[in-house]
Order: sequence, then C-alpha cells, then structure tokens
Amino acid sequence: MSPAPLSASGRLPGVTFLTSIAVLSLAAWGWLLLGRGFFWRTDVRLPERREPARWPPVAVVVPARNEAAVLPDSLPSLLGQDYPGHAEIFLVDDGSTDSTGDLARALAARPPLSVRRGGLPLTVISPGEPEPGWTGKMWAVRHGITAARSRMPELEYLLLTDADITHHRDSLRELVSAASHSRLDLLSLMARLRTVTPWERLTVPAFVHFFAQLYPFRRVNRPGSRTVAAAGGCMLLRDDAAERAGYPEAVRDAVIDDVALARAVRDGGGRIWLGLADRVRSVRASPRLRDIWEMVARSAYTQLRYSPLLLALTVLGLLLVYAVPPVALLAGLAGGAPGAALAGGLAWAVMAGTYLPMLRYYGLPPQASLLLPFTAGLYLAMTVDSAVRHARGRGAVWKGRVYAPRPGTAEEGAGP
Repeated sequence: MSPAPLSASGRLPGVTFLTSIAVLSLAAWGWLLLGRGFFWRTDVRLPERREPARWPPVAVVVPARNEAAVLPDSLPSLLGQDYPGHAEIFLVDDGSTDSTGDLARALAARPPLSVRRGGLPLTVISPGEPEPGWTGKMWAVRHGITAARSRMPELEYLLLTDADITHHRDSLRELVSAASHSRLDLLSLMARLRTVTPWERLTVPAFVHFFAQLYPFRRVNRPGSRTVAAAGGCMLLRDDAAERAGYPEAVRDAVIDDVALARAVRDGGGRIWLGLADRVRSVRASPRLRDIWEMVARSAYTQLRYSPLLLALTVLGLLLVYAVPPVALLAGLAGGAPGAALAGGLAWAVMAGTYLPMLRYYGLPPQASLLLPFTAGLYLAMTVDSAVRHARGRGAVWKGRVYAPRPGTAEEGAGP
C-alpha cells in the first residue's frame, strides 16, 4: 500500500484541513469573547433603584394553564408583596383541566396572605378557549390586562410574570424603583431557573448562556441597539408603552412572545432593559432530559424564522464553535498534528472560560465547563428536531395546544 500523498507543504491533506478548521474555530471564539457584547459576563443585574415620590399603581398579570403543582410556591410570593402603592393580582386561568383556578382562590384566602391581613387582592379570570389567531398565553394576557384597566383606571405598570415564578417580598418594589428611576418602558429579568437534578444542572445554565450569546444583555440595554429581547418570566411594562405597542394584540400569535413584545416596545419608541435576576426564581421542575427537550423543541425553529437556510447555517455554526475544539484537540494529539491540537485546545479553553461565570451564578463546579460541547450537541439535536416537527405539521406544541406557523406572523424578523 502506497503512503498517502502529501500536500505542497509536506503535510497530509487531512492534517492541514484539521489545523485550518481548528484555527477558524479559535478565531470564532476570539470574536465571541471580545466582540459579542461580553455576553459571558453575569453582572448585568437590576439597574440603579431610587424610590419614586409617588408609588404608581401596578397590576400583576399571571397567565396560568394547569399550574396547580407550582402555585403553592409561586402565588403566595406575589400575594405577600411589600409594595407601598396600589397593586392587584389578576390570575387568568387559561382553560386549565386541573384545579388551578380554585387553588388560586384558596391560597389568596389563607392567612396571612388574605386581603384582610394585608395581602394583595387577587382576581381569578377564566376567559375560555382562545379565538383563532391567538396563542393561549396571549389570550390570557389580553383578558388580564383588560380586567386590570377596568378595575384600576389609574394603572401605570403591568407586571407580567409566569405562574412558576417566585418573587422575593420586595421584588415589585425593586422593579418599580428601577424602572421609574431609569425611565424604562420594559424591564425584564431572566429568572434564576431550577438546577436540582443532573439533567437540569447540565442543560439549564447552558440554556441561559446560549440565550445571552444570542441576545447579549449589554447590547439589548444600549439605546438605539438593533438587538432586542426580553425574558418572559418577569417583565415590568409601562401601561402606556403597552398601548403604543398595541400589546398584546400586536403579538397575539407569537410563540416567542417576550422577544416579540420587546421589539414592539422598541419600535414604538420605548426603552427596554434585560438582566439576570437575583431573587426572582423559577420553581418549574424539568427533571428529565425529555422535559427540557420539549421546552426547547417547541420554539427553536420559530427562533430561526422557520428558515431551512438559517437552520443549516446554525448547524454549521454550532459544529464549528462547539464540536471542532474538542475534536481537533483529541484528533491532533492522536494523529500527530500539534497545530490542530494547540488551536483546538485553546478554543476549548476560551469556550470553557466564557462559561465559568454562568456556572458560578448557578453555584455549580467549574469543571462542568468542560461538558459544554456535549450540552451544545444536545441543543443542536433539539433544534433539528424542532425543524422536523414543523415539517411534519406539528408546529409548536405547548400544554396540549399546537401552534402552526403562518406567513406574516409576529415571529417574522424576531432575530437579534
């Protein structure tokens, strides 16, 4: 058997290609490290707070569908808010088949959270199934906002928060203080997600890391930036900004409704802000890989605007950035390609280094950063599965409802 032909440089073609692709991956990580809005930093927290001279009225709107399992943890944290002004809670029971509505009423009646003992008043609304063209969540938000405006004619702010989110006792007070002082029209916090099970610890910090990479918080918060995003679990929205943006009607069919809202507010001339939360947490359990897979697969292809081209570019980009570094390091060491091994090792080191702040934020060991290529591979598979589901006509499935894409929906152009 004759030896493999050498290239003009005297190297095997495979070794040359491996080294080139590893250098390209290293260059990509250099750009991500320094040129992507320092996405990897986790110090973007609630902006400066200053208590207003007059505390504005706030309506807390909570869309809830089959949330009886989490309400005992989340709803009391809202009922017990220490807010000096007028605030009321409007929980919208979005066609639940469990005891969501009745449980919410029972929790509000218990001391010390009952209105008679200082708790925020609660109104439970059951609007029925959504009309065609509306997602269930936006249908629920619509009815919650309508009820709030009817009961609170002086309404100034809407706190839109998911049913699985718990708030520290001073959360509403801090949010309003920050938004009013900085004159923000939309202030949202990425809630600290649950990391109890092994699968949660593997995938949840990476989810937030990838979100920040796609929507660097510093860029989102820069006036005039083209990068817009929000975190739907906790959003404080000025009511007049909601009216200018035509919210929620303008995004009634959006699966990724938080980003669509941020774009509508920004396009209406409003100021938006996004950061990481300290004392706003999600109690939603995702103990199995299947749970996390369903959460990502329902909207990943929507984020790519249902575009096969963007899907292909995303696959190639993720492979270059996350798969090439460990492959180049190991293959370079095994195949006698020191250049490929060096470039791959450096790229992997930069990758792991950018992940360390997020692991610290979640209280996880630094060695977990070495698993990021594997985790990225899981998210890549979820994204491809999302596209396959849409191709089969299954659309985005969430809590028993299927949302199929339609031309001209609010999702179009929903990228950074």
